[in-house]
Amino acid sequence: MNKKEKDSLKDKISEDITTLKEQIAILEEKVKPISPDCGLGRLTRLEAMGEQDVNNKILDESRIRLTRLGNALLRIDKAMFGVCIECEESIGIGRMSIRPESVKCVDCAS
Repeated sequence: MNKKEKDSLKDKISEDITTLKEQIAILEEKVKPISPDCGLGRLTRLEAMGEQDVNNKILDESRIRLTRLGNALLRIDKAMFGVCIECEESIGIGRMSIRPESVKCVDCAS
């Protein structure tokens, strides 16, 4: 992976981190507990609780991805960045541009 590709990936990682931080802030508001005395009907309250559960899962996944992106940003200048941890082959730039936190190539990931 050349310097230009790494610089492009650094920009992508920084953009993704910014987006995820904004998304996490929004999700944290959505997963606040729903008070029992809230003026919702029974079904509406159950729907809100179901939506809250979905938002909690998305929040957890977003936090994990944020951590992985931060780690990728720390590793990007090291020689092993962009190299599969299993087969030690180069991870394609196409995969890295979509998921810059990837540590496995497509073959090893599946």
